[in-house]
Amino acid sequence: MNSAARIEAFLEMMSVERGAADNTLANYRRDLEDATETIKGGLAGAGADDIRAYLGGMAARGFAASSQARRLSTLRQFFKFLYAENLRPDDPTGTLDSPRRERTLPKTMAETETGRLLDQADAEAAGKAADPVAAARMHALVEVLYATGLRVSELVALPVAVAMRDERFFVVRGKGSKERMVPLSQKARDAMRAWLVRRNGDPALADSPYLFPSPASESGHLPRQVFARDLKALAARAGIASAKVSPHVLRHAFASHLLANGADLRAVQQLLGHADISTTQIYTHVLEERLVRLVNDHHPLADPPP
Repeated sequence: MNSAARIEAFLEMMSVERGAADNTLANYRRDLEDATETIKGGLAGAGADDIRAYLGGMAARGFAASSQARRLSTLRQFFKFLYAENLRPDDPTGTLDSPRRERTLPKTMAETETGRLLDQADAEAAGKAADPVAAARMHALVEVLYATGLRVSELVALPVAVAMRDERFFVVRGKGSKERMVPLSQKARDAMRAWLVRRNGDPALADSPYLFPSPASESGHLPRQVFARDLKALAARAGIASAKVSPHVLRHAFASHLLANGADLRAVQQLLGHADISTTQIYTHVLEERLVRLVNDHHPLADPPP
């Protein structure tokens, strides 16, 4: 079995047994095909030195350490699969160290800025907007996103059933078709119900299975690129630099604000749908700041405020 056939077998396993999403499979394919084309003799028979040289070549091509680490993660899974299936007698990635990555903090928004963004969306939905349907939709989108921390792909593809029952929690299907329960604030539920009235009053939208339909899109629901564009425009109208705002930034704000106000890191991991706690640990700076504040505020030997 050559490299191409083994890659196909690996991708089939990730799809059928692991439920990997289409985007994830596409990333795996791109990573493995690049390695196959670059490593002399192909990927299937590569040794540890070949892979080490390949990763070093990525650095020479200008790839960041984070990209090298992600590529190594793909290769680890691929060779682990080959070893488990007796297609190789060894795993050449077992002795390789991950490239050292600099700790980068996620972009987020202050609570005051987030409040201004939500207030702007609320005011536009309640006022005489030029497009009242779009204003009601945007209000529902930002309220639900900040209340739940959903990935943007999860948000725009929500089923309409979520808004048709007044419950404090709903189940969302995330990466790898894994389900998790997320909470809905009262403000988010109110915004969704107001949007549902507008949505159901439009014959072009009413019959869609999606909460945020878009008949013109291939998927049938609002494209995430459209939401991202409209969110930046909303931020500008709220007096916030549009470059600072994106759906992912609001997801980070959800997590950071929860931790800053006393939430547990494990709980935030579950709410975000992170498979590994190490992914959630990008927010540890928030915990560190909270601990310093806790000691300064409550320790008997802490310096008094000036």
